[in-house]
Amino acid sequence: MDGDDVCGLLPLVFNNSKLFGKSIISIPFVNYGGMLYSNVEAETALLNEAEKIRVNVNAGSVELRSSDNIHEGLPVKTQKVTFYLDLPENDEILFKSFKAKLRSQIRRPIKEEMYTKKGGVELLDDFYYVFCRNMKQLGTPVYSKDFFRAILQFLPQNSSILNIYSKEGHVAGGAFVIGYRERMEIPWASTLSKYNRFSPNMLMYWDVLRLAISKKYKQFDFGRCSRDSGTYRFKKQWRGATEHQLYWYYILPRGAEMPQINPDNPKYRLVINAWKKLPLFVANSIGPLIVRNLP
Repeated sequence: MDGDDVCGLLPLVFNNSKLFGKSIISIPFVNYGGMLYSNVEAETALLNEAEKIRVNVNAGSVELRSSDNIHEGLPVKTQKVTFYLDLPENDEILFKSFKAKLRSQIRRPIKEEMYTKKGGVELLDDFYYVFCRNMKQLGTPVYSKDFFRAILQFLPQNSSILNIYSKEGHVAGGAFVIGYRERMEIPWASTLSKYNRFSPNMLMYWDVLRLAISKKYKQFDFGRCSRDSGTYRFKKQWRGATEHQLYWYYILPRGAEMPQINPDNPKYRLVINAWKKLPLFVANSIGPLIVRNLP
């Protein structure tokens, strides 16, 4: 505080997991939400206080997620990136800006009579049907359906679901989008592999972009991915999308290494392969109990 003026703000969430230990994160589950400050003194004060809290709760680390390179001297991970696409006034302008190949890929599922629906909680069951199957296929515990329902209920003006369906009316994919100020982001999206030959994700993403434009957002965030991954290449193909580096900083005990709680860590390979083989109802039952403590 500087008199009556707030000079900085740092949200912190404490995780106490029997599987992954104790940790603190600025905002879990999302890509941003780190520190806000107006001067260097406020930044220093917040970092020092975060370290005190880490010591008091005996946490292994404090993770600060940011879209900007701001905390000089702190250990930082830079493996994750996102893509931003500036949005025009209408979707016709955006469609014409794409290369012919991309426009053809968008039209392909339309030729197969696939279509989309957009809405809220009424589409949650179909979205979750695809999402939980996709997560198990990846070997990753799934969020509970109530997690998504809570977002839709508490942020009805800022969150939406857009699903894609086959011509027979069967759900083939789903996207969960969240908007804030002038930007819409797609943090969760998936499609069923049996429909891959029809490229449903192309139409799904295109209609998400159209949704963002209709809601008057100025920019679209494709969500985080690992550089040079398949997801990275998919997002990069959208003409006009620019790569943006993400920075995840860490406050650690002296001499400690940054935590590696992610699917790329070889120590989790056996567990991931085993998870893929679980019956779906088992994975859906115990997954939410595990993932609630994953950052």
